Amino acid sequence: MSERRRDPESLLRSLKEQTGQSGRGRLKIFFGYAAGVGKTYAMLEAARQVKAQGVDVVIGYIEPHARPQTMALTEGLVSLPVRTVTYKGLSLKELDLDQALKRRPQLILVDELAHTNAPGSRHLKRYQDVEELLKAGIDVYSTVNVQHLESLNDIVASITGIAVRERIPDSVFDEADRVELVDLEPQELIQRLNQGLVYRQGQAQKALSSFFTVENLTALREIALRRTADRVMRITEKVRPQASDYYTDEHILVCLSAAPTNGRIIRTAARLAQAFKGRFTALFVETPAFGSMTDADRRRLRDHIHLAQQLGAQIELLWGEDIPAQIAEFARLAGVSKIVLGRSNTRRPGWGWGKESFSEKLSALAPNLDIYIIPDKQNQSDRPYTPPKKYIPAIEIRLKDLGITLVTLAICTLLSLGFRQIGFSEANIITVYILGVQIVAIVTRGQGCSLIASLAAVLTFNFVFTEPRFTLAAYDEGYPVTFVIMFAAGLLTSSLAGKIKRHAAQSAQTAYRMKVLLETSQQLQQQTTHQGLIDVMAKQLLKMLNKPLVIYDSEERRGQRQLTPPCVYNTEASVPESELVNPNEQAVADWVFRNNKRAGASTATLGSARCYYLAIRAADTVYGVVGIALNGEPLDPFENNLVLSMLSEGALALDKETLARRKEEAQMQVKNEQLRANLLRSISHDLRTPLTSISGNAGILLNSPQSLDSTRSRQLIADIAEDSAWLINLVENLLSITKIENGTMSLNLQTELMEEVITEALQHISRHRREHHIVHEECPQIVLVRIDSQLMMQVIINLVNNAIQYTPEGSRITIRSFLEGQELVVEVADDGPGIPDAMKERIFDLFYTSRGQIADSRRGMGLGLALCQSIISAHGGRLAVRDNVPHGALFSFRCPAEEVCAYESTVDFNRGRR
Repeated sequence: MSERRRDPESLLRSLKEQTGQSGRGRLKIFFGYAAGVGKTYAMLEAARQVKAQGVDVVIGYIEPHARPQTMALTEGLVSLPVRTVTYKGLSLKELDLDQALKRRPQLILVDELAHTNAPGSRHLKRYQDVEELLKAGIDVYSTVNVQHLESLNDIVASITGIAVRERIPDSVFDEADRVELVDLEPQELIQRLNQGLVYRQGQAQKALSSFFTVENLTALREIALRRTADRVMRITEKVRPQASDYYTDEHILVCLSAAPTNGRIIRTAARLAQAFKGRFTALFVETPAFGSMTDADRRRLRDHIHLAQQLGAQIELLWGEDIPAQIAEFARLAGVSKIVLGRSNTRRPGWGWGKESFSEKLSALAPNLDIYIIPDKQNQSDRPYTPPKKYIPAIEIRLKDLGITLVTLAICTLLSLGFRQIGFSEANIITVYILGVQIVAIVTRGQGCSLIASLAAVLTFNFVFTEPRFTLAAYDEGYPVTFVIMFAAGLLTSSLAGKIKRHAAQSAQTAYRMKVLLETSQQLQQQTTHQGLIDVMAKQLLKMLNKPLVIYDSEERRGQRQLTPPCVYNTEASVPESELVNPNEQAVADWVFRNNKRAGASTATLGSARCYYLAIRAADTVYGVVGIALNGEPLDPFENNLVLSMLSEGALALDKETLARRKEEAQMQVKNEQLRANLLRSISHDLRTPLTSISGNAGILLNSPQSLDSTRSRQLIADIAEDSAWLINLVENLLSITKIENGTMSLNLQTELMEEVITEALQHISRHRREHHIVHEECPQIVLVRIDSQLMMQVIINLVNNAIQYTPEGSRITIRSFLEGQELVVEVADDGPGIPDAMKERIFDLFYTSRGQIADSRRGMGLGLALCQSIISAHGGRLAVRDNVPHGALFSFRCPAEEVCAYESTVDFNRGRR
């Protein structure tokens, strides 16, 4: 029984659901192999069917075809106004992206996905407009032909002889939610052309004689069918990644250059990587000749790097003079299995016979690699390209370098004269001059002075040290050979010295950049605040790029992140801040923040901006935007990669800081919830008991006033007063604890006499003090302290009430204060049963009672001691507990003394002052 095959579109829907793209719009592409097969017609028919189901459908842009049957299907569909752009005297019609986003339909129709927008548009390409619509949650229907796919552009051009300029990355096609192949037999398409249903009669005849031949259409149809089948296969493989043949060890490497045909080589390598399901890397080796490249070649190289990125390549950059050796070494370290080269790269520059070709040397250096040589026939529109020749240092002569050269030769001459007097041979003297040439090559700039030094050394040696001396003639027949060898040795040594100097300069620059990157990582790890992380990123970017920066931070408001006002880090006073921060620049930064993509200068999106904007992002969260003022000079690929690495590391640090802050807030919330639960549990019992007593006693007094004698009435009233006072004290403690937990408690510090505070506090303690013997031993001196008297009074009340509650009747409670050094010590001691050592560590915790558990069976919520500890801590002290000798507990705290005078008194609260 054959296995039932799942529908590809259902597989894709399942994949999208697994990847969590429910909030994103869906893209459906109507795919064809040539104009006229009916893509727009099929799209409009599908839109009308969807509209009949109640979906809000609008037309964003439909190409104005001269096809009555197609345009008739637009009737009954809402069309958004198009945007008119005047360019070189022409009025161009474009999709109005802002109107579409404002209208926000459920489905929008956008014809010609590969279209290039008019200058001045937000995006360079229409597929980028569609991407923004999808990100906003709007479904899109669009159309595209097979020749508009980037990786197939060269194949189609080789078949038809026409290079299509408007292209889309293959990723747009592959990641579409649905692709509907609109197919038509080539003969039927040609018949439609003859009937004038595709183009006007004159255009149709011209098309039939060039592009629309049966052979061309058949080949294009085959490519379209194969490409659609490849997409289905990729979808199937993604849905079941556990297939054993899904991942391979293939690693495809393509070499980048500024040649116009390099794009074709990159596309071939991309198709090869897709076919082998392997990794794809694009490598550029920067040689000393890179500095002499023309602006056009530099732009073309950047375009090729961008193309490789679009096709999924990992960009790698190396520096060196021997390109085959650099490629072979990288391939060995990176595990490359296949290399793709263009034929223009296969011949090494040089003279003479037997020179190895580029591919031959690469094969000799890396014999285990498969090397693919791609023919690179240029299109007629491409100007002839001449690869950069071997690097020849610039002949640059400065007066300072010329002076150094003359001084060095003079010193060499003086040394040589000294050696001649000593009896050294001419070979030793020649060595001195070669050394001088090396010194000149190292110290001076360029190779001009090295050339002069080599020639001058030969002439000076001939003039001073050969016979006849002080003439340029030479009697010995061997001298000309000596002069030639000496000149060649000087040139060779100076060339090697210059090469070493260039390598050292490049290594120093690379090391500096790596140092900045390492410093960034280290400094980010040391920061603990959000602003500190932003400042580190700005400082390190300035250090590496030396270009003005604008950083837009973000903050959460009402559950969403929003940009904050920008901060400018300007290294050049010549760049006014108004150029870096204005409504246009802020609009670009806001677009980058909302869309999580790069934009601005040197990009295809809002390219007229002054700065190049990048998102500081970690996964899908954007923490800010960085704008770099490029001043017309785009970042080179190596710099761009370093900037992305620094921003990525900074975003990870910001993400870590945000998670830590949220974790802390969550812990605080859990703590508050626990506090609230404990309060409710304690209050449910502790408030009910006194309230029941008050209600009962009040009811007796109201209902039976005549049956109660005066003693009984006073007892009931006293009980009511005591329970009310207990409730007041409880509420005061609760309010104080709440202020402390919220951080809103403030101290009203004043200079007070501690004895007066203690005396006042003892007047407000529990009425059960009559059952205990309370003694106040005042300090022998008059000591003034700086305290909050109300809060300190509450501490004394709580400590004494705690002693009353947990000691038996008749116990002695002593409050004493005494001066110890420059501090006043206050102690509250009792002679009760004391506190076990195991409880002393937790006795100041909230809701902890003498039973070691949450109090819910006796009156006492475990708030008093915790509140006392918080108040004393706010005064800069600490409440401590220890055993009272011979038995009991003793609580003590200290306060700094302000002023001290002699005095002595003791108060027994059961007998009065004595």
